[in-house]
Amino acid sequence: MKHELGLLDGTMLVAGSMIGSGIFIVSADIVRHVGSAGWLIAIWLLTGFMTLTAAVSYGELSAMFPKAGGQYVYLKEAYNKFVAFLYGWSFFAVIQTGTIAAVGVAFSKFTAYLIPAVSEDNILLAINTGGSKPFTISAAQLVSIVLIILLTWINTRGVKSGKIIQTTFTLTKLLSLFGLIIFGLLAFKADVWHANWNNAWNMHALNANGTITALTTAAAMGAIAASMVGSIFSSDAWNSVTFIAGEMKNPQRNIGLSLFLGTLIVTVIYVSANVMYTAVLPMHEIATAEKDRVAVAASHVIFGNIGTIVIALMIMVSTFGCNNGLILAGARVYYTMAQDGLFFKRTGTLNKNAVPEFGLWIQCLVASLLCLSGRYGDLLDMISFVVVIFYILTIVGIYILRNKRPDAPRPYKAFGYPVLPAIYILMGLAFCILLIIYKPEFTWPGLIIVLIGIPIYYISQRNVKNEQVLD
Repeated sequence: MKHELGLLDGTMLVAGSMIGSGIFIVSADIVRHVGSAGWLIAIWLLTGFMTLTAAVSYGELSAMFPKAGGQYVYLKEAYNKFVAFLYGWSFFAVIQTGTIAAVGVAFSKFTAYLIPAVSEDNILLAINTGGSKPFTISAAQLVSIVLIILLTWINTRGVKSGKIIQTTFTLTKLLSLFGLIIFGLLAFKADVWHANWNNAWNMHALNANGTITALTTAAAMGAIAASMVGSIFSSDAWNSVTFIAGEMKNPQRNIGLSLFLGTLIVTVIYVSANVMYTAVLPMHEIATAEKDRVAVAASHVIFGNIGTIVIALMIMVSTFGCNNGLILAGARVYYTMAQDGLFFKRTGTLNKNAVPEFGLWIQCLVASLLCLSGRYGDLLDMISFVVVIFYILTIVGIYILRNKRPDAPRPYKAFGYPVLPAIYILMGLAFCILLIIYKPEFTWPGLIIVLIGIPIYYISQRNVKNEQVLD
């Protein structure tokens, strides 16, 4: 692999992969759960703290193992190939591919604001499957697939092509988001602000009909966990830069710095955007925004009727750049898995442009199928639990490796070790336990996807042994 990515490229990959469509949408669901401005901001601050803590902890692992594959490699080194495979399998089956599909469909949905012909309501094909609903393919799904195919093809041309798109689009959306926040704060409505912040810490559920439901202590804990599903998903993919370590210049230094700078920038933007929402929209309007499009509602207040077009263009830029980063980084995990005999052999080879082309195309295929399935949204609701479980295991790996390899070179050590990593582990465990107790629909399907990887692992290992015997 060619070392063509510097600190700016790494930081733009982190920030660009994190910012998709979530910040424009998920605050509506958060407000429905917690009902108040204070708790809305607290949810984003908690998520930002967790993300930053994990990112600075990963810096130690990225400096120890500056090679393609990132989190997969860290899990393999701290535990074994089995645990690493379960992560890689989940990553391929839904974490990365499902996210690519969801971001692709978000791109097409907001493109429909400008070009109504590509709307999800424009059904191009309907097939009667005998069920209650026919299988349909909409124009929006086709646009999302074309986007995924285009970005995959661009990334097969070499890491430099993907780098240019990533840096350009990420800088554009960062400037656009800062602009939206500044104009929103300039459009500050004192009556709205005071109403939102008068009882800022009175947690309650906001219902669609405008009524409120008081929450018991237990229900409040469940509401916090359910709220963080959206914020954690919106803040995920920050670890993408670890997957491309084999193409980074001075990876021991630049990966850790990219993780810190990228997550810090996004955390500031996310918290600031939500403060801006509370400055222009009453809490009820945030909770009941049409199709959860909070940013569209805020933009109408700020810019008038042209606000819809402003947000549509911003989200198109945001999701285009986000998907480029996800596509670029994801294939490097499959490449490293294939090197370990845990994935299709062809995935472990590079094309003439020194990129894992086969891995890019099979990732494209699965993501496209998820676009057609219409189930990507359900899958993504379920992966926050799985993603956090693997983050916890990886950070526990820091303690394991300190014990197993005390003398191993550590150009960068986890900031705040052992306290900050321990805090993340405790917060992550609390989040997962609360979801298991109060929102099991967010947990068991994701666990099932992980568990399906167990028989696949043992079948693959048996095939490898058989091949060795034949050789």
